[in-house]
Amino acid sequence: AVAGLLVMTTRWWPAAALACGGFWLSSAAFWTAPSLPDGLRGLDLERGQSLGRDGALEQQRDLIAKVMRVAGQGAGIVVLPESALGFWTPSLERLWRDALASTSVTVIAGAAVVDPCGYDNVLVEISGHEALILYRERMPVPVAMWQPWQSMMGQGGGAKAHFLTSPVVELAGRRAAPLICYEQLLVWPVLQAMLYRPDAIIAVGNGWWTAGTSIVAIQNAGTIAWARLFGVPLVTAFNR
Repeated sequence: AVAGLLVMTTRWWPAAALACGGFWLSSAAFWTAPSLPDGLRGLDLERGQSLGRDGALEQQRDLIAKVMRVAGQGAGIVVLPESALGFWTPSLERLWRDALASTSVTVIAGAAVVDPCGYDNVLVEISGHEALILYRERMPVPVAMWQPWQSMMGQGGGAKAHFLTSPVVELAGRRAAPLICYEQLLVWPVLQAMLYRPDAIIAVGNGWWTAGTSIVAIQNAGTIAWARLFGVPLVTAFNR
């Protein structure tokens, strides 16, 4: 690509343009989707803005039922979208652990962990044996979520940014690179994770607020491109 751009600044630019066009046509003709990681399946939802905000017990039971249906199709690990569980509490942990107690299914789901200084946008790992915070978002959406000026003024609130921590997590004996929503639109979270040679990419998002736009499609296209570039299996889970 760099060589092609350099040649296009010379009098031989038509040849460079033809060569770049040929490479593009070749990649389009032989393109294949990224493979799915063995045993992992993503569960897309269409809950709109109610996802993670409706704390009713029936909502959680409905999510559990959906997870069991996907697990019944052979998935050992089911991935739910960003913010799927809402606020992560001991009561919610107990509900999910009890539901998974008689199974070998593991659930990876988005949630929020709140403390007096703000909150973390996280992915939690839940099984019948334990529940733990698997990943804390490295780069929340600036202004809308990440508000560092709040702490400078002695106020709490806003999502925390864990810039360079845990780009890769251990999941069922494999290294996985989680990407939550906005991180999929940036370059450095992916490149940082790829330095650790992950076995899979887990991309989740909650895009109900982007209705009528192509933002979710752009995120999907971006993660697919990264997965194809580095030859890494990809699993996604989005709420619309």
